[in-house]
Amino acid sequence: MQAGQASTVRADAWKRFWRNRLAVVGLVIVAGLLVCAILAPLLAPHDPGLQELSAKRTPPGARFWLGADEFGRDILSRIIYGTRVALLVGTVSVGIALSLGLFFGILSGYVGGFVDSLVSRAMEILLAFPYLLLAIAVVSALGAGVLNTTLAVGIWAMPAFTRIVRASVLSLREMDFIQAARAMGAPTRAILLRHLLPNFLPTLIVYSTLYMANAVLVEAALSFLGLGVQPPTASWGLMVATGRDFLLMAPHITTIPGLAIMLAVLGFNLLGDGLRDALDPRLRT
Repeated sequence: MQAGQASTVRADAWKRFWRNRLAVVGLVIVAGLLVCAILAPLLAPHDPGLQELSAKRTPPGARFWLGADEFGRDILSRIIYGTRVALLVGTVSVGIALSLGLFFGILSGYVGGFVDSLVSRAMEILLAFPYLLLAIAVVSALGAGVLNTTLAVGIWAMPAFTRIVRASVLSLREMDFIQAARAMGAPTRAILLRHLLPNFLPTLIVYSTLYMANAVLVEAALSFLGLGVQPPTASWGLMVATGRDFLLMAPHITTIPGLAIMLAVLGFNLLGDGLRDALDPRLRT
């Protein structure tokens, strides 16, 4: 593809993306989450770990805009700082899954033969486990904490990325432009980086955005079960877990972090759907 054609395709994709109102809403939500994560010390009105037992379970009001939790900690501040944990685990875990998926997917699809069978069977074994059970097994083996939670979510998402890359490589490796590159003596590395990767990279970008939403959910689920982020670190799933005992007398302790999880998942899903529609070559005019 020539430079002018590539520029036209990118411009057309951006136009279709900005015409999709839901995609723009998703972008705004994700951008807001990024701002909260980066500027958390400036945006949080209180210290997220400061306990004030005299104000425990305070409902939303002038002092605590979203109320206080069972220890008198400001929920708004903990929501803002919890954004850091959610985005950190989501971004790093998807990066791990994407890197491993690229490696094993290209290895399986391009080499083929026994290597393809070995990698495919290994991915099928991982996919046979329910996603949450696999993440729980990894965290149980490694121990609780932010780092181990990130590794668990990354391992959970790796098989899906591997299968996407493998399928793309299998469909592309026998095409004429790949055969022509081989006939001209292009090294394998050049074929992979210059000819194969650019053709399925947009698909990986879309799936990475969509899997960010799943990563946020899995991190919240692990923290809710006590296997993820540990106190006193602010985590949305942990906040939901600690507030469930006070659901009748102080429902805001649980519902507000739950709404934060819902908003984050919605934002990434809308953004991913918008990118998928914008980058789909079948929709280009």
